[in-house]
Amino acid sequence: MKKEISTRFPGVHRLLHWLIAISMTLLFITGFLRMKWMGKKTILNAIEQNVPNLISQEQKISIAKTILSPMWHWHEWAAYAMLFLFGLRIIYMILGGIRFPNPFKRSVPAKERLQGLIYIIFYIFIAVFIITGFYLKWGDGSLKKPMEAVHKWALYVFPIFIVIHLIGIVISELSSKKGITSRMLGG
Repeated sequence: MKKEISTRFPGVHRLLHWLIAISMTLLFITGFLRMKWMGKKTILNAIEQNVPNLISQEQKISIAKTILSPMWHWHEWAAYAMLFLFGLRIIYMILGGIRFPNPFKRSVPAKERLQGLIYIIFYIFIAVFIITGFYLKWGDGSLKKPMEAVHKWALYVFPIFIVIHLIGIVISELSSKKGITSRMLGG
């Protein structure tokens, strides 16, 4: 019989976890739509196919921007929420102690060191995406192309993290941390 770990997750921990998950999901969906199905070029092409010479190019661009604007506002609001929540999460970890294994301690088992390393990499990626996103919104534009390229990595990093996270949950549930999912949901 596997030993169950009695770690409880305080309400603040769970709330931050799920609010960050919701913010990241909104950021991913709106970013994906903007880059793939609802990009400016896609919408402009649709307008040009349906009203080829009836309106000017400037009017077509204005229509495309009007269509994209509400979705983009959602992306920006989710980004502000993510910045705030990520800051709270870092403060919470500092004040309450880090809630994941230290990957640099040799006394920690290899599996847990890997887990800790994945979390650190994930937090670095989040910080990079926040910095690049806010640079694209508020920066002087001199580094727009490289910042935009790095920011778009989120489209690939987010699904990879979700898969790794789900694999980690399954492994935890099948190991000595059985019940971690229900504790993250209900405390």
